[in-house]
Amino acid sequence: MIRAVVADDQAVVRTGFVNLLGTQQDIEVVGEAEDGVQAVRIAAETRPDLALLDIRMPHKNGIEAAREILAASGGATRVLILTTFDLDEYVYDALAAGASGFLLKDATFPELLHAVRVVAAGDALLSPGITRRLIGEFVHARASRLPARSVGDLTAREAEVLTLIARGLSNAEIAAHLTITDHTVKTHINRLFAKLDLRDRAQAVIAAYELGLVSTGGSVG
Repeated sequence: MIRAVVADDQAVVRTGFVNLLGTQQDIEVVGEAEDGVQAVRIAAETRPDLALLDIRMPHKNGIEAAREILAASGGATRVLILTTFDLDEYVYDALAAGASGFLLKDATFPELLHAVRVVAAGDALLSPGITRRLIGEFVHARASRLPARSVGDLTAREAEVLTLIARGLSNAEIAAHLTITDHTVKTHINRLFAKLDLRDRAQAVIAAYELGLVSTGGSVG
């Protein structure tokens, strides 16, 4: 059973999400909030598996709420951010803060349910096209800031694996592309995550853009 908290300041949107999730046998909504402050408090009280947070909320936005929820839960609560495609320059900040992914507010019901299950399972929601476009734009906008990480910290194969992660490939697809085993792929990922201090694949995508391994057009840098 996936225990979820839903936070959105728009009552109609929040109620729609709550009602939809409530129709699923494997999902239980244990709380709902109309702002970030409430979201943090309810998450602390209910200890959900997943917090579905709107970015734009009064009193405390979704990024601030995500950061506090993740810190308080020790990462046990996963965070899925709700965003609008053309307005939220905050997606990069949300992923960097530890959110496991983001969902567009105009997503279909099947897409919402898929996103909730993927993130609750401990994976990152990385739709290759949308993620590449959004993160690419935000990293490009921050090009004047030098990255704290260096590609020199990685072996050539680790850098190659990181690039393929940023392109949206799964472990199995990376293994097939490089003609190596799934176990070897996992080993490379574990090592590059440790070297770059990454939490999950969402942060790995950000790192790949910051390091110039992938350009804003989606090509290898």
